[in-house]
Amino acid sequence: MEIFATFDDSVFLEAKDRVAVTLSSYNAKVCEPQWFCDKTALNTDDPLEKQKIYKFRGDLAVRQGQHQEALDAYSNCQEWIADNNLTIRRDVLEGMARCCSKLGQRDRALHFADLLVSIYQRFKAVVSELSALQQLCSMLPFNPWHWYNLGQTCLQLLENSRTTGRCESADEDKPGEAAELGEDRIWLKACSGFIRTRLLLRILRQQQSSFVLQRTESTLQTADQVLQRLSPKETTLQALTEVLSEDLIPDKMREEYQDGDSLASVRVQSFKERWWDRILLTGVLEADGPSHGMN
Repeated sequence: MEIFATFDDSVFLEAKDRVAVTLSSYNAKVCEPQWFCDKTALNTDDPLEKQKIYKFRGDLAVRQGQHQEALDAYSNCQEWIADNNLTIRRDVLEGMARCCSKLGQRDRALHFADLLVSIYQRFKAVVSELSALQQLCSMLPFNPWHWYNLGQTCLQLLENSRTTGRCESADEDKPGEAAELGEDRIWLKACSGFIRTRLLLRILRQQQSSFVLQRTESTLQTADQVLQRLSPKETTLQALTEVLSEDLIPDKMREEYQDGDSLASVRVQSFKERWWDRILLTGVLEADGPSHGMN
């Protein structure tokens, strides 16, 4: 048998001489610290460069506590963000919402936060959507509809989990926050959202009538039904109700408390600091989840 019979003669030919390619020299761009603060930095026709400059200026101003300057920079940055650059657009909008909160501009802060929720829903950025809803709950803690939407979003995640076997989907640009999508935490946050909704609506319905009262009664019924499906233990209901009802004092719930200068006091603590950390400290997860069921 001829061992090399199947080889083509071309296999043993010498390789053709290769043409050497000479690379042109490359000079890396060297930037001075805070180069974007220089007045001449904006002397460019490149939209991407202008976007970067304004974004960096806004981020720096936030770190320095100069929230009006940061808001102005972010506003200018918006004009130069490409339509398909969702990541930067969301980051800038979130920065603007935070700046408006710090400056006591409630309506603008709520506008940007609502816009963020819509964007996150459209692109199924679940972690960011939950974060935006929590920000709304922090800015208007006595608005039951933000709490209701938070509960509904978590409920939808749990239902998806029953179908796909996992809560989906975590944001690609926020992998470190994927732990918040654990089924036990989503379940607990859903319970918290509907309990807070129920607490608020029970107080508000005392002053309501007509179709407004009808909507409240319908939502209360839905919240009760959902909590039955989530089936938390009685001890869990009691612990969550205690934490979530501590600030529901008539004097604090007056409408003027959420207007004007008082907004600064409302936003002193984030959702995590004000409610979530304290909810976790109750130990209800260890006692009631993740072995809970959803009927």
